[in-house]
This record gives sequence, C-alpha cells and structure tokens, in this order.
Amino acid sequence: MLVFPASWRIYKAALKAGYLADLIEAGAVIMNPGCGSSREQAASALRGHNLMIVARGFARIFLQNAVNLGLQVVTCPEIEASAADTLEIASDSVLNQTTGKRFAVEPLPAARQAIMKAGGLISYTRQRLTERRQKMSSQRRHKALSAVWP
Repeated sequence: MLVFPASWRIYKAALKAGYLADLIEAGAVIMNPGCGSSREQAASALRGHNLMIVARGFARIFLQNAVNLGLQVVTCPEIEASAADTLEIASDSVLNQTTGKRFAVEPLPAARQAIMKAGGLISYTRQRLTERRQKMSSQRRHKALSAVWP
C-alpha cells in the first residue's frame, strides 16, 4: 500500500507524473491529497475509488463532505510516512510497517463514525428511518394486541 507524504509539493509532482492514477487504481492509501476544497466534488471524486485517506488533518468543510459521502478518512496528526511505505490502519492507530513506528489516530465523534460506516449521510438517514418505522410498527402491533387481550 503506497502513501504520499502530507506535502502539497510532492502531491502535485506525483499528479503531474501520472502516479496518482496508478495509485488510485491499485487501491492505495493517499495521505493528505491537498484537496482542501469546499466543493463536495473534492471528496466525491475520491470516494468512487474505494480509498482510505490518511492525513495529519483535514479542512473542516472537506472533512464534513467526506463524512457525508461515506469517504473513509483517518486523522493521524503525528504520522510519518513516505511514498512506498506500507501502512496498517486500525481504529486507534496507524502502523507504518516500513519504519515500524505506530501513530495515534484522532477518532471522529461517534455520530460521524456511524455516518461513514453506513456509507454516507443518505444511507445513514435511510437506515435510521427504516429502524424508526420498524420500531413504530412493532409498538402499534403491541398496542393493538394489548387492546384485544388485556
């Protein structure tokens, strides 16, 4: 699994050389690709490639767009990695298998994690509405049976 360092300069050079397309096709983890855009397309363009984005930090609006779209993002403020490093990503840490160093992950709030796990805000909302309908239907059945059999 390849990783770009959190550097806009190196990211631009890799993009210009055509390496980014190869990495995305290979399912690579890209560290801080420098999107920084407030437009939803910055996150949605990455989402379709089944990536996990590892970065030292994200712009607030990019992070929210990524969560809303179900793009897997990991904030790891102290990460140290270079191109061609292999990363093992766990819920609480990122292990750079190349260097043997482990770095703590800054967890997202539970609500954001649930949205990402569901595949985005639309999927999350559908799940919640379905659960609510099922609960209400169950309560109505119970109430109806209670009226028949006190």
